[in-house]
Amino acid sequence: MLCPVCQHDNFEGEDTCANCGADLANADTPQPALDYRDTVLGEHLVRLGVGNPVLVDPGLAVADAIRQMHASGGDCLLVVEGGKLIGIFTDRDAVVKAADKRLQLYKVRDFMTPDPVVLRHDDTLAVAIHKMAVGEFRHIPIVEDGRPIGVVSAADVFRHLVLSLG
Repeated sequence: MLCPVCQHDNFEGEDTCANCGADLANADTPQPALDYRDTVLGEHLVRLGVGNPVLVDPGLAVADAIRQMHASGGDCLLVVEGGKLIGIFTDRDAVVKAADKRLQLYKVRDFMTPDPVVLRHDDTLAVAIHKMAVGEFRHIPIVEDGRPIGVVSAADVFRHLVLSLG
């Protein structure tokens, strides 16, 4: 473990630096993320201007869900039950999971991603980018009290970044 004071390479688990005596007991404790408030990455998701999400019932036939997705011009549907978000059904789910199936026999619940990773409206772009990168997601629902209020797509984020950095 490197000493944060003198950069001496100490044995893993040492409580004090053998070179300068600095306290190493908490040196490997994760620290809060950098503060991005003064940059475009610190902007809240509301700045993206995301529209209302398309909500569907988990019992909707997959074929009907795909038609609804195309009709809305979007590439994902948020699956809700009792007003609460329970899953997300994306164009990728339709292609990867539902391809070559008799779609009228299946419901959205059969192919949706349950309990999706979510964002809050006051999360920053940095948080959205991090969650998308770590989870390899292209869409993340925005929720408030468990209820979906929007969807952020990778395209939304990068379009905003390009326009802001312009």
